[in-house]
Amino acid sequence: MSENIVEKVKEMLQPLIEERGLKLVDVEYITGGKPVLRIYVYNPEGTSIEDCEWISRRIGALLDVEDIIPVSYILEVSSPGLDRKLKNKEEYEIFKGRDVKIITKEPINGRNVFEGTLKGLEGENVLLQENGETIKIPLEKISRTNLEFKVGGE
Repeated sequence: MSENIVEKVKEMLQPLIEERGLKLVDVEYITGGKPVLRIYVYNPEGTSIEDCEWISRRIGALLDVEDIIPVSYILEVSSPGLDRKLKNKEEYEIFKGRDVKIITKEPINGRNVFEGTLKGLEGENVLLQENGETIKIPLEKISRTNLEFKVGGE
């Protein structure tokens, strides 16, 4: 049932997100205690509180009308966070241009840790710009990818 709710919410959100120039990063529906519907949105120019409030008001009204979630729940809309762990393939395109740290399951060219600028996807490979060189890392070999937040251009 949770997956069904998440998929319906994603369908409803897509036109709203596009209208505002945002990208939908993730939707979570967490049960146990009072259910929580958590929506993560990203604005390439910087996700603002106003972006989150705007989405919250519109999706909240739509959810009330459509009655997708038949119980009382908490709605949270936020940015994905400065050091978010990437969860799905689409996020490698959403966060193109951001600094990331990639840890692989097995060494690639003798290394397991790569840090650089995410350049998106090419087929099933993640493209990473590191020290002026583009590195291809197969998705299936990635253990974890996190956005990196660097202060003062370090």
